Amino acid sequence: MVTNLKNKKVIITAGPTWVKLDSVRIISNTASGLTGILLAEKFCRLGAKVTLLLGHVCNFSLNSRIRLIRFKFFDEFNSVIKKELSLKKYDWAIHSAAVSDYKPAVLYKRKLGSGLKNLRISFKPTPKIINTFKRMQPGISLVAFKFEPDASEKILVSEARKLIWSSRASFVIANTLKKDKYSAYLVSADKSCGPVFTRNCLADSLIDAIKKYDA
Repeated sequence: MVTNLKNKKVIITAGPTWVKLDSVRIISNTASGLTGILLAEKFCRLGAKVTLLLGHVCNFSLNSRIRLIRFKFFDEFNSVIKKELSLKKYDWAIHSAAVSDYKPAVLYKRKLGSGLKNLRISFKPTPKIINTFKRMQPGISLVAFKFEPDASEKILVSEARKLIWSSRASFVIANTLKKDKYSAYLVSADKSCGPVFTRNCLADSLIDAIKKYDA
């Protein structure tokens, strides 16, 4: 067993986040949470103490040693992260959740009727949750994710480097889907590795990078 991940405290976020439109409707995304669940399992098997914050994902199994916290809505997710970081010190944060970047500027307290001929919705940006990690725990090592559909390697790496600069992440996973085929790059401030074409290979590459980083 690899020993330098043993007893490392790791917080992982995964899955979609919801924002409310009216009393019954939501706006979400297509994130499956599979990458975060896979990472949680692998880190746990290597001896890390893992807390997984997981959005609305169904039909999954999880090692009983993984501490699981569920959420659905953006505001709930934001509160849970702040609470966790205020109560417990973590060595690594792996932020793979697909966070809602915008929410409706007006929340309709009742269900919108179906007979409306025109419906225009204004949006406003949500707070950047990724900035919470380093703000609350400056010593934490951060892995961020950047998804750009149909993007080239050049664009993926460029966007990942911007995210490293803005979030102070140690690594960014830059991934894309082209014709339903997954590919990802592991990007740091000075180099990039990849592509890899499965989430399992991505998880192994990230673990190897973290082992070297902590060596």
